Amino acid sequence: MKVLFFGQVRERLATQQISVTSPPQNILLLRQELAERGEVWFEVLHQRDLLVAVNQTLCDDKQEITSTDEVAFFPPVTGG
Repeated sequence: MKVLFFGQVRERLATQQISVTSPPQNILLLRQELAERGEVWFEVLHQRDLLVAVNQTLCDDKQEITSTDEVAFFPPVTGG
């Protein structure tokens, strides 16, 4: 599975993309697994306003995922 990071998330994690060969069942478990990579990962992935999309569709932590999905984490988008 491809996991993408955008905006400040990408900057803080110092990576744009990673591959997960054995994805967990859902987004919540993916966040927990990735958060184990270190303190910065934990802080970034536990932000309350962090958005996540699976296959370019916004979703919540209950969304189930598979090895063929594309998951993206990004900060909230503001405009005006």
